[in-house]
Amino acid sequence: MLRFASLASGSGGNALVVECGATRVMLDCGLGVRQTETRLAQLGLQPGDIQAIVVTHEHQDHVGGVLAFAQRHGTKVYATWGTQRAAALDAAALAIELIDSHVEFSISNLQIVPMPVPHDAREPVQFVFSDGQRRLGVLTDTGAPTAHISACLSGVDALVLECNHDLDMLEQGGYPEWLKRRVGGPLGHLSNRQAAQLLASIDHSRLQHLVAAHLSASNNSPTLAQSALAGVIGCQPGWIGVADQKTGLAWREVR
Repeated sequence: MLRFASLASGSGGNALVVECGATRVMLDCGLGVRQTETRLAQLGLQPGDIQAIVVTHEHQDHVGGVLAFAQRHGTKVYATWGTQRAAALDAAALAIELIDSHVEFSISNLQIVPMPVPHDAREPVQFVFSDGQRRLGVLTDTGAPTAHISACLSGVDALVLECNHDLDMLEQGGYPEWLKRRVGGPLGHLSNRQAAQLLASIDHSRLQHLVAAHLSASNNSPTLAQSALAGVIGCQPGWIGVADQKTGLAWREVR
């Protein structure tokens, strides 16, 4: 059985758990240790249930809690060479395994395919997780869709997809101009429109779950994100889940 849940999603900290049978990995850990432990408990998990942390990139909202959590609980960490260096994840202090951003790897019975993505980080990746039959794609912190991303995500059974901002809200909002350019630029974050375009470019016929993630608290709303995605696949906006900062997302099973 493949299932997933989000501890939190947004600029205040990100963490997502993927479970395949008895194997459980955490994608990123951008929360403090105590908060991570509390949110794991809300999902019915103990810290020792997490066999590994798989890291996407070195920004603090994704990696801020990795070192402390891994050291406290003896959790193995997987990261690209660039992320390991940029995040200063000390190989002497951690059980860390470097991954190639183009090469599939496994953690127990969970298969993991990295996807290089355009983002303003050293060697950022996102991932597709599989139990061999079903696939979960996770794509956040991406400045623009690419053909490679579309190819990797095509035909997934579940998708956690960044809908960071609404273009009008970003443009008219209170961010300084440099930050607007960064967020909306080719190495920033996906807008609702870009997320919808990416969704339209892939085979989404197998989707059991579609979750909007990494929404900006200032420049987006769940309603806008859900409406943008629903228009592509022809579903009711309420069918689309939202992983948020305060409550994350409860378990979703991929059947």
